[in-house]
Amino acid sequence: MSDKSPDLATNLPEFSVSELSRALKRTVEDSYPYVRVRGEVSGFKRAASGHLYMTLKDENAVLDAVCWRGTAGRLSIDPEDGLEVICTGKLTTYPGRSKYQIVVEQMEMAGEGALLKLLEDRRKKLAAEGLFDDSRKRELPYLPEVIGVVTSPTGAVIRDILHRLSDRFPRHVLLWPVMVQGNGAADQVTAAIEGFNRIEPGGSVPRPDLIIVARGGGSLEDLWAFNEENVVRAAAASDIPLISAVGHETDTTLIDFASDRRAPTPTAAAEMAVPVRAELQATVLDNERRMIAAMHRLIEDRRLRVEGLARGLPDLDSLIGTQQQRLDGEDERLRNAMQSLLRERGQQVAHWAAQIKEPRQVLFETETRVAQGGKGLAAAIERFLDAQDNRAARVSDRFVPALAERQTRDAEQKLNSAGALLESLSFRRVLDRGYAVVRDTEGNAVMTAATLQTGDSVLVEFSDGRVGADVTETDVTPDPTTKPAPRESKAKAQTKTQGAGKTKADGRQGSLL
Repeated sequence: MSDKSPDLATNLPEFSVSELSRALKRTVEDSYPYVRVRGEVSGFKRAASGHLYMTLKDENAVLDAVCWRGTAGRLSIDPEDGLEVICTGKLTTYPGRSKYQIVVEQMEMAGEGALLKLLEDRRKKLAAEGLFDDSRKRELPYLPEVIGVVTSPTGAVIRDILHRLSDRFPRHVLLWPVMVQGNGAADQVTAAIEGFNRIEPGGSVPRPDLIIVARGGGSLEDLWAFNEENVVRAAAASDIPLISAVGHETDTTLIDFASDRRAPTPTAAAEMAVPVRAELQATVLDNERRMIAAMHRLIEDRRLRVEGLARGLPDLDSLIGTQQQRLDGEDERLRNAMQSLLRERGQQVAHWAAQIKEPRQVLFETETRVAQGGKGLAAAIERFLDAQDNRAARVSDRFVPALAERQTRDAEQKLNSAGALLESLSFRRVLDRGYAVVRDTEGNAVMTAATLQTGDSVLVEFSDGRVGADVTETDVTPDPTTKPAPRESKAKAQTKTQGAGKTKADGRQGSLL
């Protein structure tokens, strides 16, 4: 057999790599000219040329797929990661990488992928609660003193962030190590965000001014921890501004919607967190230079302006000299005017003094006028008093008789009026109308029947005289509202009788009661 091996080897056909690749390509294309494949889209990319590249996968295998630009525009759906689709096309190979792939000509929905459907439902729910509203988002601090980073301590993400911060503007960084995928990763990320927010300002551990939640790229399943509801709620409730930097630029997770700012990569998050120190220094120096130059220009402009204004001013010596000369002329005029005024006032005073009389002469003239006036006044007073005496005598002769007569007439009228009134009020006018007055034996008027008893003697007075009578019967009807008058004692009756006698003795009318 060993002797035949070389012969057998020389009998086998010899292929180049290209020939073998072309042969395999023809074999695959001839065997599967038109197929339908069902799978889940993963790793979808749209090239700048317009071609679509993706991978179809199921539980056990993967198949590369490509869709040329002309066909991509006619597809009925837009492929996305996690979308379960049915692709129709032909199988072929890609000799450049020794891979086989399907060239997609048609694509249809085979049913939403489980992860994408869950993700979309969760996004709608949280958006309805307002966790993604722009009004909740806050501005990032311009230059934070402390930056909290939530990521894996062993990955390249933390090194990229630290390196970028060191290049731009070194800051104090607090790392909260967490798992970024797998079971328990979402709980650790939630605890890290809430833990940074629970740090009290001024404590032994500085409170971050900014939080960065970062992770490298990966598939939808790898990034699923950042789509969990507890992580999204923790990011939305954070009091500290938060930057999400999960995955690459094409990767989108729910924490991106709830964060205050989304960064396409962890490195971009570090660039968002701090400005470039060198640029700041250059800006400050440039502002300083510009400010100094502006101040110099302002001072120079003001100096030139003052010089220009100064050239328009008159000469100080000539200006002051003219005014001094004017002042001297006015002073001389003032002196001359003062002397003239004094001379004029002196002449007026001398003229007025010549017209003033001697005091003795004034006193003599005054005494003469007073004496003459006194004589005239005395004569006038004497004449006035004589006239008043004569007038009073005439008035007295007419007034006294008339006054006496008038007073007598008025008194007589008053007396007549009082007599008529007294006569109208007398009890005898009542007796004239048929009434009578009952008196007891002592002459007192009997007011009520209760004051009499059977056998008492009384006097009945009529208008034309009196008669005696004895009480034979009494019938008293008591009045509940009237209190009976008590009977008077004999002493009181005697007193009244004496009073009545005195009244009759002095000639006056007695009391009816």
